[in-house]
Amino acid sequence: MKVIDLAVGFPESKADVVKTIKEIFFNDDDKGLSNYKRIFGPKWAASLGMTVEEIEAGVAEMPPDELERLVDSLAGQMSKSPDQLIEQMDKAGIEWGLINSHDDNDKTAELVKTSSGRLKGIAVADPHTGEKAVEEMERAITELGFLAYYASPFDWGIRADDPRFYPLYTKAVALDVPVVIYTTMNYRLDRPMDIGRPLYLDRVAMDFPDLRIVAECGGWPWVPELIGVARRHRNVYINTCSHRPKHLATPGSGWEMLIQFGNTLLQDRIVFASGADDLGLSLEQVVSEMASLPLKDTVKEKWLYKNALSLFKLG
Repeated sequence: MKVIDLAVGFPESKADVVKTIKEIFFNDDDKGLSNYKRIFGPKWAASLGMTVEEIEAGVAEMPPDELERLVDSLAGQMSKSPDQLIEQMDKAGIEWGLINSHDDNDKTAELVKTSSGRLKGIAVADPHTGEKAVEEMERAITELGFLAYYASPFDWGIRADDPRFYPLYTKAVALDVPVVIYTTMNYRLDRPMDIGRPLYLDRVAMDFPDLRIVAECGGWPWVPELIGVARRHRNVYINTCSHRPKHLATPGSGWEMLIQFGNTLLQDRIVFASGADDLGLSLEQVVSEMASLPLKDTVKEKWLYKNALSLFKLG
């Protein structure tokens, strides 16, 4: 079965991974991203063959130069080259994937250029910068060839229906590209928990009926609310990025309504996005778990491939 992945993890260099390790494990601030250490730290530490306590003890007890060597060694285990990413995509049957470096469109473009069409860019632009953000998004789409814009309440600290996003939505309609919007709870303690709530997409979809909207991360724990928004608006799509597929079919997980409607009335508007790096799983495993969900075979093909073609008007 062919696959299109709308959230392929950017292949991080060793330097990038070092920066992330320090932000998560070496930060005493209990708000912001550092709170993710408490939630996901044990899993991340285990992937390094350590415990959170062992890492923290290293921070407290090691001389600085020795600690730097440890971090560098750990980062070497976690980093991934572009070639390794393509190999993983091949194993998973992924035809092409959407990618962004989170803060640098030119960095994304460099990787896309060398991927022989296997990777497509999604633009980032800070809505707080006004017209500058609109110009940057337009440059990424028209000059760099990106396929969409990523609007992130998580990153920018404003809701999807905040007026500061509206000039970017307007430009997306003019350029005829989709907008992917972070739509789920978060663990940052410097943001309200509901900043990515699906309800805020309703106003956006009302104000921009011609804007193709992808609700990223499936709206959990407000899944029924997102299903309601998608039933109201034909221009709203859903992905379940960064949530392990096998749990979507687990009774009591909160995903029951997505499986029900995604297999029937909304089967044409669920698109696959792995977020495999967030899960600590291989792309191959995430695709396999998605393909094993209790869905009709024709629906699986839509979720994994055909709906993305429709979203991007590619077939």
